[in-house]
Amino acid sequence: MKYIFISGGVISGIGKGITAASISLLLKQSGYRVAPLKFENYLNIDAGTINPIEHGDVFLCEDGTEADMDIGTYEKFLNEDMGRDNFVTIGEIYKTVIDRERRFEYKGEDVEAIPHITNEIIDRINSLGRKKKADIVVIELGGTAGEYQNIFYYEASRILTLKNPGDVIHIHVSYVPTPNHLGEPKTKPTQLSVRTLNSMGIQPDFIVARSEKLLDKRRIERFALFCNVQPENIISNPDVSHPYEVPLILEKQQITEKILTQFKLKVTKPDLTDWKKLLDKIYSKKDKVINIAIVGKYFGTGDYQLKDSYAALFDALDHGAFEVGAEIKTHWVDAEKIEKNGVGIIGKPDGIIVPIGWGERGAEGMISAASYARKNNIPYLGLCYGMQLAVIAFARDVLGWTDANTNENDSKTKHSVIHLMPAQKKYMDKRSYGGTMRLGTWEAKVKKGTKAYEIYGKEDTSERHRHRYEFNDEFKHDFENKGLIISARSEVENLAEIIELPESSHPFYFGTQGHPEYKSRPLQPHPIFIAFLRACMKK
Repeated sequence: MKYIFISGGVISGIGKGITAASISLLLKQSGYRVAPLKFENYLNIDAGTINPIEHGDVFLCEDGTEADMDIGTYEKFLNEDMGRDNFVTIGEIYKTVIDRERRFEYKGEDVEAIPHITNEIIDRINSLGRKKKADIVVIELGGTAGEYQNIFYYEASRILTLKNPGDVIHIHVSYVPTPNHLGEPKTKPTQLSVRTLNSMGIQPDFIVARSEKLLDKRRIERFALFCNVQPENIISNPDVSHPYEVPLILEKQQITEKILTQFKLKVTKPDLTDWKKLLDKIYSKKDKVINIAIVGKYFGTGDYQLKDSYAALFDALDHGAFEVGAEIKTHWVDAEKIEKNGVGIIGKPDGIIVPIGWGERGAEGMISAASYARKNNIPYLGLCYGMQLAVIAFARDVLGWTDANTNENDSKTKHSVIHLMPAQKKYMDKRSYGGTMRLGTWEAKVKKGTKAYEIYGKEDTSERHRHRYEFNDEFKHDFENKGLIISARSEVENLAEIIELPESSHPFYFGTQGHPEYKSRPLQPHPIFIAFLRACMKK
């Protein structure tokens, strides 16, 4: 088994995940079995309890793992399901070692960070490799070199390199800034980042330089001299119009051949036929522009806005757009601003999406958006919370229940059309929040003759779930009598999974308790997003 460690330097968010996914794709398409693994720095056991504004969209796996969004990047590039073994936090590592000590599994040994923490890290790497029968494990180290939180990951990398000479490659992804007042790329930040690696006993084999443009000969020579890396192993990774272009950028510089040669493995050219067809779709001329309003509450970070909080949603929209051959323009609408200024700020988009969310903040603005879409015949897609809030909007507008709400936001309402799942009460009473929601993939039966059946094209389907609250079946007949259709129910618990309005009353009004955005992939766009975008195009 071979190992590739991918570390980052200078700043976070430079594209380690895209680089790791791209290298994994190239090696897979060269005929090798590849297993990607992401190590995170935080003490959380998983990403499930983290505010998405703090660390981006929590990616939900088939097995219910709540992971970093880089796991989603791996799924999209490799077109494979990831899970529990592909994602590890330092909190999980610490807890495992401490629990073992409490069970006397170390037989009275003095338990220390080295070797016990580092051994656990190495065990996780090897365990994944064995389970996946991998030829190569690609390990992405969270954060940047020099942070105290991730030092044990780097130490594990050093130990593994020492014990497996010739079987480990270290790739350092670093940022090369071009200050406007200077006008030339500066290599010093990366030099210092590599110096930090050297101080930990690690010499990178490759440097992947993230920059605005391709590196010139002068910059490559500087890197080679000061970072002690062969010039041909300085890989340029410039800004591109779309991240799915990165594998081709790297392959143009023969990175696959260089990695396989260093590992003394058979060199095979990766088959990128499907990937090139995808890029042809992405860069083909688009005749239509679809304007989508996304009404959410996780856009702001200080004085800035970010899209990472809804990363999977934006990706799924892109995938659908590739398929329908349209350009998408998204407009981010803060739900709290709707509460202050009214629904008029939404404008007249071609479609409205209310995505994932929790809690009372901004909920009334999202309910207003769902109502606005229904009243104005604007195609609407509600995802999880967006489905629940659409139910509330319908109850208030059509059933006349002005106090209708979810128990999550109003425990005293007489019309709790969304309520806590009975199985969740014990967790809430104990404040047991981490990893206790209804998580992972759940099977459902789709009702024939509905929009959902038209979309899926079959009766049996499944989606990934991440929620505690559900549609309250106590009121189902009231909703159905007024035209709301429950078009899918879960097979195990008989929960309402999808709600919709008939085309006779609305062009596209659709809410799903599941999360289709987490299953969408560039080569396999999710049919719900394709259907939604086609409805928007008709409008």
